[in-house]
Amino acid sequence: MERSNGNVIRLAVALALATAGCGPKTPPAPPPPDVSVISVAEGDVPMVVILPARVQAYRTAEVRARVDGIVQRRVYAEGTDVSAGSPLFRIDPAQNRAAYASAVASLRRAQAAATNAGQVAKRYQPLVREQAISGQEYDAAVSQLRQGEADVASARAAVDRAKLDLNYTTVTAPIAGRAGRAQVTEGALVSASSATLMTTIEQLNPIYVNFSQSSSDLLALRRDMASGKVAQLQPNRIKVTLELEDGKPYGPEGHLDFFDLAVDESTGTVSIRAEFPNPQQLLLPGQFVRARIEAGMRHGGIVVPQRTVQVSTDGATVLTVDSRNIVVPKQVKLGAMQNGSWVIASGLKPGDRVIVEGLQKARPGSPVHVTPAGR
Repeated sequence: MERSNGNVIRLAVALALATAGCGPKTPPAPPPPDVSVISVAEGDVPMVVILPARVQAYRTAEVRARVDGIVQRRVYAEGTDVSAGSPLFRIDPAQNRAAYASAVASLRRAQAAATNAGQVAKRYQPLVREQAISGQEYDAAVSQLRQGEADVASARAAVDRAKLDLNYTTVTAPIAGRAGRAQVTEGALVSASSATLMTTIEQLNPIYVNFSQSSSDLLALRRDMASGKVAQLQPNRIKVTLELEDGKPYGPEGHLDFFDLAVDESTGTVSIRAEFPNPQQLLLPGQFVRARIEAGMRHGGIVVPQRTVQVSTDGATVLTVDSRNIVVPKQVKLGAMQNGSWVIASGLKPGDRVIVEGLQKARPGSPVHVTPAGR
């Protein structure tokens, strides 16, 4: 009986093992995903600096009153272009015209007195040689002539001043440009002593763009230039392009025309200015733009396509493939964006293989099947 039970047990174990051997098998691991890579190489890369900037008028003239009087008329259209010397306002000239006439009369009176003194001195000259009059009388006559001539000169200067004041009753544009809103209206009293502001004229073509660069960045750039890493450009050859507020590029190129030699103590920046042609007056004073400065050419620079860089709050990362075809993420420091590619300031070295296609399937630490990009 015991032998029969043992046979039954062995039979059951054999059946269980046989049944287990016929169960489902573990599926094989999937093949590594396909990715395309590029091999990083060094080359000459333009040094591009992008900075926020503000537009400034090329020249600004504040038109102020130079005589006292009542504004009779505004003779220009606000917000239009005016030429240098064109009339802007007319101030009541009655008082200045009367002052000019009075100055002319004073000049004529002084001229008459000087003429009379000259005739007296001329008559006295032969008499003093004949001792018909004393030398003191002759000297007095000559002195009177000199005083008369001085009075004529003073009166003539007064006439010139009165004429200037009369001309100043017509307020003209000191420069060519766009005249702004009038600050006074007809009937307003303007004063020369307080230099009443009447309007402002701004020259918009060409036009300035002001921006600032941190002193530390400038110091690093100068060191790279001194060491030969960056090819230095002449100041008059440094090109600047603009990006408008809507993100579109501004067509005409500009150039640097001013570089401050002092650092602003409050901001730690250096002021820089560029000049741009503005024939269509698309750039207006106070407008916000982004300036793109080509500061030089960096030797041994590295550039990768924009799509290879993953930017997050922790920084920028690219996925690379090592010699065993394992995905290795690398933190990089980004430079400027150039034609759809990132300039890599640090984090990559020549020969690194960067994934450009298949990024969604690549996982850090996992193997991949590598093919060169473009094949």
